[in-house]
Amino acid sequence: MLARASRLIRLLITFTILAAAAIVIIILWDYYTASPWTRNGQVRAQVANIAPRISGQILDVRVHDNQFVHKDDVLYVIDPFDFKVRVDVATANVAERKADLDFKISQFERRRLIPGVAVSGEEKQQFEAAAAQARAQYEAAIADLRQARINLERTEVRSSIDGYVTNLIMQPGDYATAGRVNIQIIDAHSYWIDGYFEETKIHELKIGDAVRMDLMGAHSAMFGHVESITRGIASNNAATSTQGLPTVDPVYTWVRLAQRIPVRVHIDMIPKDLQLSAGMTATVTIVSEKGNRRHMSLEDALRHFKDDLRHVFGYY
Repeated sequence: MLARASRLIRLLITFTILAAAAIVIIILWDYYTASPWTRNGQVRAQVANIAPRISGQILDVRVHDNQFVHKDDVLYVIDPFDFKVRVDVATANVAERKADLDFKISQFERRRLIPGVAVSGEEKQQFEAAAAQARAQYEAAIADLRQARINLERTEVRSSIDGYVTNLIMQPGDYATAGRVNIQIIDAHSYWIDGYFEETKIHELKIGDAVRMDLMGAHSAMFGHVESITRGIASNNAATSTQGLPTVDPVYTWVRLAQRIPVRVHIDMIPKDLQLSAGMTATVTIVSEKGNRRHMSLEDALRHFKDDLRHVFGYY
């Protein structure tokens, strides 16, 4: 009798351990495989590459690395001396062209008012054409002056956005070349999260789904929503080779790994004490409206478990 009781106790303990192990396995499988979440997330941001519109030596740098700047703040100043001279020359040219225009107009007006045949029609046309030519030259001189003034204003290179100066290495004395980027600004209003979800979980995601984002080392979570899902990623087998033919990798293992598809997440709420930096690592989790992690039903879990086995081992 005692032996039977001992045997029952051992069986009960064994079944209890097996049941607990099964529950743990199901929970872990649901947590790591079935539920739509990924540790492979990254903070992203837009960067404005700012280049001068004119060339010249940098006279003064008004900002420092990692400084926050507002739109239209002066970042650095290019030596304005040559451009001031060009404005002076253009101003003098405008005055010269204006005097010439007034003279040509007065010549034409005098001849136009002479009655009879004292002045031929051909001569009147010549003076009229000379006045029109002088007017065109005057307007061109005004355009040159406007361009010279704009170039003078462009000696002060300004920020095009609100953001943070990053990786600043310029210093006074450097030469700025027109069209060549020499300073970058991270757009302070452009941060988002890219979550790289396995392709087996993408079908569970929908535009607008609530998302929780936990940055590595941060104690407060961010919340947002799915903004878009990438419609394509690069394929090594798409590269062309000899005669433009596709290069196809002949290696194909019996275990297939799911591809990672980028999912763009819009950040709706950032804790006040949290400092975002592009490149940070984040855990991205699809949650319910209450902010709790979503779980699959038992039926969906079993179906996804079969799908995972089929994708991993390649059977149908």
